[in-house]
Amino acid sequence: MSLPPGFLDDLRSRVPLSRVVGRKVTWDRRKTNAAKGDFWAPCPFHQEKTPSFHVDDRKGFYYCFGCHAKGDALTFLREADNMGFREAVEVLAREAGMTLPDPDPEMRARSDRRAGLAEVMEAAVQHYRLQLRAAAGAEARAYLGRRGLGDGAIERFDLGFAPDQRQGLVAGLGQKGIAVDAMAEAGLVIVPEGGGAPYDRFRGRVIFPIRDARGRCIGLGGRAMDPAAPAKYLNSPETPLFDKGRSLYNIGPARTAAGKGAQLVVAEGYMDVIALAEAGFGATVAPLGTAVTEDQLRLMWQVHPEPVIALDGDAAGIRAAGRLVDLALPLLEAGFGLRFALLPGGMDPDDLIRSGGRAAMQQVLDAARPMIALIWQRETEGRSFDSPERRAALDKRLRAIIALIRDAGLRSHYEAEVRRLRAELFAALAQPLRPWRGPAPRDGGMRGPGRMGRAGGGAGSGVPAQPLPATRASPLAAAGRSDPAEAMRVSVVLATFALHPGLIAGFLGALETLETPHPAQARLRDALIGWSPSAETLPEAEAIAELGPEAGAALREIMASPLARIAPALRAPGDSERARMSVAEELARLAARRSAEAEIAEAMADVTGEAGEGLTWRLTRAAEALRRADQPTQADQPDFGEDRAALSAGLQRMIDDEVWKRRRS
Repeated sequence: MSLPPGFLDDLRSRVPLSRVVGRKVTWDRRKTNAAKGDFWAPCPFHQEKTPSFHVDDRKGFYYCFGCHAKGDALTFLREADNMGFREAVEVLAREAGMTLPDPDPEMRARSDRRAGLAEVMEAAVQHYRLQLRAAAGAEARAYLGRRGLGDGAIERFDLGFAPDQRQGLVAGLGQKGIAVDAMAEAGLVIVPEGGGAPYDRFRGRVIFPIRDARGRCIGLGGRAMDPAAPAKYLNSPETPLFDKGRSLYNIGPARTAAGKGAQLVVAEGYMDVIALAEAGFGATVAPLGTAVTEDQLRLMWQVHPEPVIALDGDAAGIRAAGRLVDLALPLLEAGFGLRFALLPGGMDPDDLIRSGGRAAMQQVLDAARPMIALIWQRETEGRSFDSPERRAALDKRLRAIIALIRDAGLRSHYEAEVRRLRAELFAALAQPLRPWRGPAPRDGGMRGPGRMGRAGGGAGSGVPAQPLPATRASPLAAAGRSDPAEAMRVSVVLATFALHPGLIAGFLGALETLETPHPAQARLRDALIGWSPSAETLPEAEAIAELGPEAGAALREIMASPLARIAPALRAPGDSERARMSVAEELARLAARRSAEAEIAEAMADVTGEAGEGLTWRLTRAAEALRRADQPTQADQPDFGEDRAALSAGLQRMIDDEVWKRRRS
């Protein structure tokens, strides 16, 4: 909007700010001194009882000492009434009696044309309102009464009725001197292409005027009274005034209500909007018979940063929500989003309010869920993730969805939330896999990996045999998971991820299934899974601060250990490649050790009084696994205090002793 220099200053000086603000507030008589242009009131932008909102009429400036809102008359109109800049200038100019500068001739012609069509639309609204009150509108009045709409609601929303007559509107507006061409351009009548008399577009329908944010009627919606009508709802066609993809029903009153702090609710149709508004949800709008468009979504965000989409809870409602999510993802920005309130199955807002009242609807709106919850439900509900392939497919779908978000900061938060939800979903599947074993030999003899035990010495009983007391008490079986070397390896892996958070995404699956011997390690692991810092590497102090009190304390305790600090990845905190290689090796060692422990547990569960060679074979394989787990593959790998030779020799002695015990028995 191009304005000459000094126009806005002149405009501000002609209208006292106190007059503009005074329509929205009640001045405090004790603090206000009108003679000096000093006005005080409770702030209209936040809930308060004390008068902390100050207007200085001489300077034309307001300021709230509570919420720090500030500005001039134009700012106030834009903030309090959700107006755009041009609209605020026009409103203030009308009040000041000033004429806006003339636009160029082409723009003026378009403006005059639109103004003329708006007058035609208002004349049609008045015609249809009279028809609703007349005898021809008796059936329509009865229908509206059954829908719970009284005279007050009919008056507020300018509802009308189009009788089932081909030329009722043509004749009615013609008597007022309105040309048929103007009616046709406004979308009110249809002129046959092959010639013939023009006829009304809306016939036998309840009429809902559609107004823009300034209150001008730009189109009509019609609800058929005949259940057999081809189209239940009919909207005006595209005209110079009306673009249904850029318009929302009830946008003007909704914008005013939202400016006073009301939550913006998006319903599906005209009757839902009226029912919600009559129940006290004044900031309610609806798209016009089609799926929400990008322009409509941006219009919603101009009114409120987080509209609540109220949809029917049936399958069609869920699909509509999914389509809206896909539309919104590329447009999301920090502070602007959507929430979804799904109504009970088979009910719309009108039904719910009539059956349960305002409280029932408020409860549904209070339970509205964010977009990420709907995305997660859509991608996981009714699906099984019992295999790596299915889990990988879920990851792929989610990565593709989140990649649609253009805002990098917001995208990182979505990624963190998805990691948290994945960790919860896969928690039951994160246990180490037991080695698969084939069926027992028919002769009851020993197999390679083990044998089916006997109960009481009887073959094929299917009851696991109990280990001998001497075997159960052996150091190998009693060691459990309390090995300090293993705990130190886990600590080094976790600390490496904390100092090199850029590595987490590449090792996320291993991190989620990493077993932690101590609760502090578990807390640090869980914090890392849901962590999304912006930097690839972090100094120790910064990582401790970002991870929070509990996880940060666990990291501090790890880094205080001299054994941890000599680990290659932690000795060179800026070397991400060394950190990646070290983490990969340590995770491989831990996996090998866990595999050996699982094999030992299987062997101990299958030991019987007659076992000899089978137990020897199982424990020998476990010893080899432990040797592989502890064999260094890099010259600079740290020594965690283990005596690897002694460990292997002790395991071999245990094998020999066990065989000797078996043979003696």
